[in-house]
Amino acid sequence: MRLRQFTGLLTFLLAASGVQAEEINIAVASNFTAAMREIVEAFEQTSGHQVKLSFGSSGKFFAQIQHGAPYQAFFSADQAKPAALETAGQVVPGSRFTYAIGALALWSPKTGFIEGNAQRLHSGAFNKLALANPRLAPYGAAAIEVLEKLECKEATREKWVQGENISQTYQFVRTGNAELGFVALSQIMQQGKISQGSWWLVPSELYSPIRQDAVVLKGGKDSAATRALMQFIRGEQAGAIISAYGYHTAP
Repeated sequence: MRLRQFTGLLTFLLAASGVQAEEINIAVASNFTAAMREIVEAFEQTSGHQVKLSFGSSGKFFAQIQHGAPYQAFFSADQAKPAALETAGQVVPGSRFTYAIGALALWSPKTGFIEGNAQRLHSGAFNKLALANPRLAPYGAAAIEVLEKLECKEATREKWVQGENISQTYQFVRTGNAELGFVALSQIMQQGKISQGSWWLVPSELYSPIRQDAVVLKGGKDSAATRALMQFIRGEQAGAIISAYGYHTAP
């Protein structure tokens, strides 16, 4: 059966059983783009609901939500912003949970350019180093932590090029505008493997854990689709997808 036919049949069955199919708007941190698209595709096929995804920096979404942006849920790249929204009474009580724990990588599309360690950073033998804006993006803040602990923050500063979010940072490196950069491991993984370029998987002890929290916003309080998506995210099928992109899931 074709996907369109299947979706139409599922929507009909949902309506017949008294469950109304919905379209919901979800804000998602850009590091989680590929994983979320795959998760939502699976969710839509089994639920009959439709999900409109917006990707960007957690900092910008936080500001938009504070000003009434019409999202039903928010998947942040950190814990602080969902917690702040929770404190401000802008989320459904008890809805916050950690959906993924991220990992940081130093990456270059050039084979052999990074030899599985921090030597390239220490040597300074590169044109530009890309990292996400640490004021907006948790992965950028993590990159700064790493540079500080490696004692090469000041030595590399003049070569920094900062992306508004981790997606733009990845593009700087992929297109050659920077020879290397700190990216989310999920951005360079496909089917559980890194298949292009060279990299250093940054040891987790060099930066604070990137625990990524999600919340149901006030606009999603009465949304069956939002509740179903949050339940799906916590299930085995979504968990397998999350792990395949290099994330850990919270116990």
